[in-house]
Amino acid sequence: MGLLSKKDTKETKDFESEFYFPTSEQTVLIFTRNPELGKVKTRLAAGVGDEAALAIYKFLLEHTVSITKDLSADKHVFYSEKIRSEDLWNESNYIKKLQYGVNLGARMHKAFEDSFKAGYKKVIIIGSDIYDLSQKDIDLAFSELDHHDFVVGPAQDGGYYLLGMTFLLPQLFQNKAWGTETVLEDTLKDLRPHSFKLLEVRNDVDYYEDIKGIDAFIPFLPNHLK
Repeated sequence: MGLLSKKDTKETKDFESEFYFPTSEQTVLIFTRNPELGKVKTRLAAGVGDEAALAIYKFLLEHTVSITKDLSADKHVFYSEKIRSEDLWNESNYIKKLQYGVNLGARMHKAFEDSFKAGYKKVIIIGSDIYDLSQKDIDLAFSELDHHDFVVGPAQDGGYYLLGMTFLLPQLFQNKAWGTETVLEDTLKDLRPHSFKLLEVRNDVDYYEDIKGIDAFIPFLPNHLK
């Protein structure tokens, strides 16, 4: 029989799903930050203010839910700080986990490692701040893993917005200057001996310039930027 263990995170009703049986051969891992004023999208906040940055990030979270909720895959959402119950990540559709590790590479490595240990054959990770990303993009990435060992979605800023694989390659998460324009280049160097597919370039939201002129973000901007 299946077992589900719930670990108390010292928040009422907040818990982490520690044990579960996969219901699919593929899974998407969604890395997210807890939406707290002054703690999310700090580079964006430098241009639009903390309150607008938080509102925009919440909007991006809602977008991420909309493009992942109907995927034919198990869905894991990884919180940066604390797991929240009764938030926009419906517990009937998303398995809630915490991120563990000293840096982004270590946290992603553990998430991938745990997924393969659980029995998944195809694992994809995405962030929660890609307005350009669609469900079609993620479906395509899973399809490409039928023909390639790895799939990468390059971001305009020199990083990547999506990474998928059929087996764990630890060096992808090592010796990277996370958050800089060298991440994609260094990742592709690691992938050269392997079969991989590059998806279309997409733009993530880090600075005001990334959203300037896009109608969807105008309601969240302070009046002097509208």
